[in-house]
Order: sequence, then structure tokens, then C-alpha cells
Amino acid sequence: MLYEAVERLDALMAIGEKRGRAKAEARARGEPTFSFTDQRIHSFQTRSTYQDVIMRFLKWCRAQFGLNRLADIDIRADKLVCAYLEERITQQYSAWTLRTERAALRLFFQRRDLAASVVLPPRHLNAITRSRHPVERDRHIQPEHWRSLIDFCLGCGLRREEVRDVRVRDVYRRRDGVLVVQVVRGKGGKWREAPVLPDQEAQILAVIAGRKPEERIFPHLPEHLDIHACRRTYAQHLYQHLSEYALPALTRPLQMSEVDLSAALQVSQALGHERIDVVILYYLT
Repeated sequence: MLYEAVERLDALMAIGEKRGRAKAEARARGEPTFSFTDQRIHSFQTRSTYQDVIMRFLKWCRAQFGLNRLADIDIRADKLVCAYLEERITQQYSAWTLRTERAALRLFFQRRDLAASVVLPPRHLNAITRSRHPVERDRHIQPEHWRSLIDFCLGCGLRREEVRDVRVRDVYRRRDGVLVVQVVRGKGGKWREAPVLPDQEAQILAVIAGRKPEERIFPHLPEHLDIHACRRTYAQHLYQHLSEYALPALTRPLQMSEVDLSAALQVSQALGHERIDVVILYYLT
């Protein structure tokens, strides 16, 4: 059963393929595209996350109902997923976790209305804690020992995997004079250039000075370093650099009308995202 599930996930992989055409067709049909999905997997990280969800669900089906064949689970998918999510709600899993699980299961069974009868708890801004407050792991790292790495992350906003893979040759100036860090294969296999914040240029250039072009800049990353927090700080500073409007200090999500959309779009592209709303909620707020 688990092997069949992996094969099904393999068939859903679409690394390097763009969702633009499918999204445009959906828009032409008058369908909403705010949280559009083409029912394919475009990122290795998404595959890893979704596969963990699927395996956990299938093992639950086997333990709770003695089901050992994927075909049997397919027939009862809606009832099983409803029961699974209701149990997870009772166990007080976060609203974000529950939505990720439902999305993974809907994609796996190729049913966008799967478990529509289950009302998931709402998501609240004050429940977002990732990289916003001190956590236990912060006590296990001494920032001054990793100053060059932290300055690099603050300067270009790369993801952990992207920092791990970046090489000396990936830092260069474009024809317009802007110093950038090239991401050869980011999330979903996408290429991009992340502009370096002007006040961080000297630190980043110092890190690569005198080193071979093919050399990895950071061959080792400390496990406890919160690189996502650096990424969020980078996003806010880049926005401030690009926009003449200051970010308001709010305890609620920013509205589109309160944001310089042109600057937010550039920040989104620098981070390797496609949606401004994600940047506003998780990085600028």
C-alpha cells in the first residue's frame, strides 16, 4: 500500500513545469485563482511534506480500520479523511497543520472537495510564532561565531537549502550595477536573482574575497540557526528600501490597500515566491 502511494506521488511530480497556463485557463473559465492548484507537485519540499502526511494517514487507516489496500481506501476516501481530520482537530493540531494535511490528501486523492464537511479551525495572526519570538533552539547557538553566515542571510534572504548550495560564482553584479546572489535551483527548481541589500554588500563581498568560483560559500550550516528569521528581516528591509512608505506597526494582517504593491511584488520575486499575499502575511506583517 505504501509503495503504491509513493508511485502515485511520483506520477504527480511536475518539477520545473509552470502552473501559469493552467491558472490562465482557470481564470478564463471564471474560476477563482486566489489559492489555485493544478493538482500537481512543483517542489521537492512540498513532495517531502505531503508524502509524510500521506504515509501517516495510510498507517492510521491500517491501524484504525485494518485497511491494507490503497484501492479500498480510495473508495472510502471522503469518510476516512473526515474522520482523520476530526481526530486531529480533537488532538488540537494547529490550523496551519490541518490545512496542510487536507491539501495533501486532496491532491493525493485528486479530489478538491475532499472532506468539505469538516470545518477546520480559523488561522489567527497571533498564533504565528515561527521566527517571531525567542525559542529554545536559539539558546544553542552563539551568533558571533556565525556572524558572516548571518550577515549573508540578512543580506540576500535565501532559504536554508539555497544557502547550503550557493557558490562563490553565484555572487555578482548585474549590468545595472546591483549586486545579486544567483539561486540556480530554488523552490520548485526555479532560477532567480536575489538583490543584496545595499548596507550588506561589503559583508557579502568580504565572504567571497579570494575564494575559488566553484567553492561553496558555506559548506556547513548550524542546525539551530533560524535562517527563516533572517529571511523575514531581509524581506522587510528590502521592502523599506524599495518603497517610500514605511511599514505600519500592526498586530493584525496588513491589507492590500496598506501596502506598496510594486515593492511587495519585487520582494516576493526576491524571496522566490509567486504570491504577494504570502509575503504580506508571513514576512511584512
